[in-house]
Amino acid sequence: MAGRSIESIEIRRDWCKRCGICTAMCPRTVFDEETDGTVVVARPEDCIACEICERMCPDFAITLYYAEATA
Repeated sequence: MAGRSIESIEIRRDWCKRCGICTAMCPRTVFDEETDGTVVVARPEDCIACEICERMCPDFAITLYYAEATA
């Protein structure tokens, strides 16, 4: 959910078909693609937790993990 801090972003390489949707849709350019199309989390600190990558991935290969809220 937007407004929360991301602890990490997991890309399940065995599920990813290298379509590039996450790279194209990310508003903060968090992802890069290697020459073979493999997606890598290049700038996790830029993630704003909009969840577009996770929701748009047709293979469910992206999981966002949120940091614990501190009181």
